[in-house]
Amino acid sequence: MLKRILFWGATVAAVFFASAMAVAQGYPAKPVRLVVGFPPGGPADIFARVFAQGLGAGLGMPVIVENRSGAGGVVGVDFVAKSAPDGYTLAMNSFSSVAMAPFSLSNMPYDPKRDLALITTVVRVPEVLVVHPALPAGTFAELLAYAKAHPGKVNFGSAGSGSITHLAGELLKAEAQVDMVHVPYKGAAPAVNDLLGAQVQMGIFDVPVVLPHIRSGKLRALSVTSAKRTPSLPDVPTTAEAGYPRVNSDNWYGLVAPIATAPEVVKRIHAAAMTALQSPAVAEQFAKVGGTAAPSTPEEYSAFLAQEQAKWGAIIRAIGFKE
Repeated sequence: MLKRILFWGATVAAVFFASAMAVAQGYPAKPVRLVVGFPPGGPADIFARVFAQGLGAGLGMPVIVENRSGAGGVVGVDFVAKSAPDGYTLAMNSFSSVAMAPFSLSNMPYDPKRDLALITTVVRVPEVLVVHPALPAGTFAELLAYAKAHPGKVNFGSAGSGSITHLAGELLKAEAQVDMVHVPYKGAAPAVNDLLGAQVQMGIFDVPVVLPHIRSGKLRALSVTSAKRTPSLPDVPTTAEAGYPRVNSDNWYGLVAPIATAPEVVKRIHAAAMTALQSPAVAEQFAKVGGTAAPSTPEEYSAFLAQEQAKWGAIIRAIGFKE
């Protein structure tokens, strides 16, 4: 009896393995969709289209970008999480859709770790802390000193409550123990416009969003909130250099598939993604939009997401933010 059970188990395993291999060998047999949870023309869309070209070259099949925007990228990722797990519907997830939303949404439609196969991080976008030149702070240390001497008098603008630009400011407040006032806007553009007009004094934004204003002298860059300096602002020190290594608020995007996608198909997608992300052409195009290619293994992506969720979950709970 035991021999029969063992034989049956081995047979089932062999059939499953053979089926998985057959699926992988035949994949892809048609174009692949890459869903982006943001509108066309924005940074996420631009990164996705550059990546889609490289991914398609690696797969030997076109990768078509499809925009399904809403709820900070959650709508697009939710669509993919509930799609057929056949490798033909992938998502370019955002930081907000997997690291922030699980703690801020009252009705989160999916669990990133339970419902998504994490394939690789794709791109990281450094953020920079900028102030209006009228604020008497020429360095990051001077800004903190001024904020501590004038509690509640420094206002920082953001792209909206719960955005990375909001949470980055809250992280800074918590780590530096300063009292600053958050002013939310409906997007980064109006927030930057009011910063240029001195209606708010400070903000933490993706480098590409404010780089022209830094170069023109209309805004002053005090610190890059990343582990390393960014090539586009080589003279601007990091928050780590200033003694605040935990004030790290890179924006980032990753590649995910439905959780039940066959492992061999995931491996095929991952291999093509690595080829794309390690290519000079993709790196060059990412750099033009202020991003840095960030290839990783699925295990590295999982560990990174756990770190991000721990950091931002604590901040969101501390400020009591809920949507």
